[in-house]
Amino acid sequence: MSSLKDLQELIHEKYGIDTSTLDPDTSLRDKGFDSLALVEFVFAIEDKFGITMPDNDTDIDTLAKLADLVDQVRAAQPS
Repeated sequence: MSSLKDLQELIHEKYGIDTSTLDPDTSLRDKGFDSLALVEFVFAIEDKFGITMPDNDTDIDTLAKLADLVDQVRAAQPS
């Protein structure tokens, strides 16, 4: 279960960025995301998936890494 497509769609909904221009392995900072925007995006991810992202992964700034982390957090949740 990869959350990558859901994250791309969330970015499109929240920031209007075309999903076809989002390279999963490129830093979101290259798309204009600063630290505050990344934090806000993490809050949006938590709301969308009903999860709590760990605070210790502050170096994650690509969609691929975020999707991996979201998948790990979702898999660890009790059913």
